[in-house]
Amino acid sequence: MMIAVPETKFDPKRRALGKGLDSLLPPVQTPTPSLVEPEGGKPREIPLDQIDPNPFQTRSQVNEEQLAELAASITANGVVQAVLVRPLANGRFQLIAGERRWRASSLAGKTTIPANLRQVSDEQAMEITIVENLQRADLNPMEQARAFERLSRDFHMTQEQMAQRTGKDRASVANFLRLLRLPAAVQAKVEAGQLSFGHARALLAFEHAEEIEKAAKRIAGLSLSVRQTETYIQNLLHPERSNKKLSKPEPPIDPNVREVQERLQRALGLRVQIEDHNGRGKVIIEYAKLEDFDTLLEQLAGE
Repeated sequence: MMIAVPETKFDPKRRALGKGLDSLLPPVQTPTPSLVEPEGGKPREIPLDQIDPNPFQTRSQVNEEQLAELAASITANGVVQAVLVRPLANGRFQLIAGERRWRASSLAGKTTIPANLRQVSDEQAMEITIVENLQRADLNPMEQARAFERLSRDFHMTQEQMAQRTGKDRASVANFLRLLRLPAAVQAKVEAGQLSFGHARALLAFEHAEEIEKAAKRIAGLSLSVRQTETYIQNLLHPERSNKKLSKPEPPIDPNVREVQERLQRALGLRVQIEDHNGRGKVIIEYAKLEDFDTLLEQLAGE
């Protein structure tokens, strides 16, 4: 029985992240016997050594610890989601999506992996790979920036089109693309995790590469938070404002307020600042990355 993938109609109101990869794949036209999927459309088991790596892969770094965890999961439960491959003229297959599952399966000692076959061109395979990676949460900021840049350069997509395809808002796409203005040495710090997306975006306030590199080195060396980084950069750019602030001594913090502030910091694992004025004020909780915010939300909501 030959299975053809039905054409998916594009719904502009539906975000790309919920559509999956099928929205990027054309229907298979008159597949050859080697492309026939098992009855019922189930993935077929393909030997790992018959699959070639994806030449269009956007990801430049792989977390070995996370890969080992995935391999352990595959050993215990198998591959839950099939990878996506396309057949090659020499009888082998080329990976389109699912590189971590493919690598982890080999690490787990598996000889085959469940795979869905699709007949796509080089251009389609590249676009699917880039969009699939951007829809995941584990690309570092520079990998995301370069992926968006490739969609713009190779597929002539506008920022709005890229946002629709990947389920992100246009402003986020623009901010990621701006990271490519950073000097190579600073980009390397972002890729290594020494600087976050927030740090990198704040550094773009400088005009010259030398200023950016010097500030980035100090920020990484002192492990400044994003908010501290923004303050530090603004003080460098506007020293006259910094001098005015320094001329006014900060009011002393009430010991009771300080104690509560420190208790909250220990409980949440985040920097907490309490501004109290005669029993009224506000609590400011700082987070450096989205994972910290998610954890904070779970703690506060009791989930």
